[in-house]
Amino acid sequence: MNNKIKWIGGCLLLVNGTLVWAEALPEGLTWETNDTDPVFASPDARQGGTLNLYVDSFPLTFRTVGPDSNGSFRSFILDNQLRLISFHPNTGNPIPALATHWAIAPDNQTVYFRLDPRAKWSDGKPVVAEDYTFGYEMMRSPHIKGPWFNNYYTTEVIEVSKVDEHTIKVKAGSAKGKLDLLNTTELWPQPKHFYKLTPNWVKQYNWAIVPTTGPYVISDVKKGKSVTFSRQKDWWARDDRFFQHRFNIDKVHVKVIRDQNIAFRHFLKGELDSFEMIQPTWWHEKAKGPEFDKGYIQKVMAYTDTKQGGQGLHLNTSVPRLADLNVRLGIEHAINMDKMIATVLRGDYVRATTFGSGFGPFTDMTLPERAYDVQKARDYFAKAGYTKQGPDGILVNDKGERLTLAVTFTVSEHAKRLSFLKEEAKRAGLDLELNLVDGATGFKAMLEKKHEAAWLGWGGGGLYPQYWESFHSDNANKPQTNNFFNVADKALDALIDAYGKEFDLDKRADLSRQIQQRIYDLAIFVPGYALNYVRASSWRYVMLPAVPATKNTPDLLYWPMDGYPHSSGGLLWIDEGKRKEVMSDKSSGKALEPVVLVDKSWQHG
Repeated sequence: MNNKIKWIGGCLLLVNGTLVWAEALPEGLTWETNDTDPVFASPDARQGGTLNLYVDSFPLTFRTVGPDSNGSFRSFILDNQLRLISFHPNTGNPIPALATHWAIAPDNQTVYFRLDPRAKWSDGKPVVAEDYTFGYEMMRSPHIKGPWFNNYYTTEVIEVSKVDEHTIKVKAGSAKGKLDLLNTTELWPQPKHFYKLTPNWVKQYNWAIVPTTGPYVISDVKKGKSVTFSRQKDWWARDDRFFQHRFNIDKVHVKVIRDQNIAFRHFLKGELDSFEMIQPTWWHEKAKGPEFDKGYIQKVMAYTDTKQGGQGLHLNTSVPRLADLNVRLGIEHAINMDKMIATVLRGDYVRATTFGSGFGPFTDMTLPERAYDVQKARDYFAKAGYTKQGPDGILVNDKGERLTLAVTFTVSEHAKRLSFLKEEAKRAGLDLELNLVDGATGFKAMLEKKHEAAWLGWGGGGLYPQYWESFHSDNANKPQTNNFFNVADKALDALIDAYGKEFDLDKRADLSRQIQQRIYDLAIFVPGYALNYVRASSWRYVMLPAVPATKNTPDLLYWPMDGYPHSSGGLLWIDEGKRKEVMSDKSSGKALEPVVLVDKSWQHG
């Protein structure tokens, strides 16, 4: 029996013999879509080929929630799962993804979404309303062991319900402005037909290859060595306006190469197709030699106008020494970030003064930089009891304890910049102990708060700054949370709570600036730097659009997936004819014109 009866207004559904209550649509909804914003992919793009990339460590899990899931490989998986809507990478306007239309209720707290009836999971099952109601249940479940998601789907998203098979209602925890509300409610679905919520969920799905809604599926896994993604030939959204001419690569092969210098040698041999060169050392010094001089490999730099996450030193206040504000203030003035940027980083980066930037009035640009000042640093250290200088120049207290700060970092390329900061800090009597740890393992140690200071940077995230994850006491002294500071401050909590509930954008921006001021006053974060460009090298046959990056392209120029929150990836393609020509010219020694492309389409300031 497969009867369906819909009662207008009451919305009782008889589905496969079972009565199900569903929400009724309120009257007067205004449905919106976006089929007019400009396309940003190139019509010259061609499909085919394999893109060879690398990561520095094999992921600890294929899960995107729960323990160990928040590593760098997560983007390969999560950016291949579409949300209800996305945001245009150049205009910032909402654009369709899994939903074709959306409507905001008069309460400015509830959004209705019409699901695309064509949408399918990679295993062929349709994407339906139950995948969202189940996803809501799953994200609130203790079985996933994901405190951030548990909280978000309790406080930020408080209801997900079915209207009909292809219409859902999502309610936020408070009224919000339009873009903020859409950004809060444009959720990922979870395949109800695939998952079972059991106490063993974390272990059961640790290496599960979950069906996707995006263009790629994991097609091959060699544990510890590589992961291969393959493009779905009949992907349901391939001809949609904002997906046309994108996701052109047939296969994305991701190798594990633990050392960046070894990876670069693989790149020069043609075993990797592109190589990110954000770091000045690579762009200015290492991107040389016959492969570059003879034009087989091209250099591409594109200015962007992206939102920046916090990058710098995260001080763990649960460490007794770092619980003292005077020690933290001394550290702020003992870190010679400006000179490091000017010398080691060749002035390519900009000194940051806040935790994140680029959010307009949400960023407090008036916060003064705590400049490197040996005397100020020593004065603060003296207030904390570090008044004597040992034979090696490092300060000690009356107990004979040396003034040290263990810095955990995961990118070997950062050793040079941290070594510079170490030498400068010695002049202020501070010893930086540098601990390079493998990427996934190092990040796990940070999540479990096994660090004194964590040197890392965060992505720009959503449309507005996010503070609860990193600074609220709900996440202090708990493993698998992003509060790397272990900060638990009542004044900061009150501001963050108010910020999360505020509807008026001007008032919310003011609260954001107050939060940044409080973070500044607590001296728990030593701001590092920000950058407004992406840079990479690629073999000449790897192609990009005439404007190679969007306004919101993140730090990876040759990113094959979609990208969150802006739909900005998958623009590249491989010209197989040009590949044969380049490799033939390389074999014969024929020189081509060197290519160094610098695009300023989105340059600002």
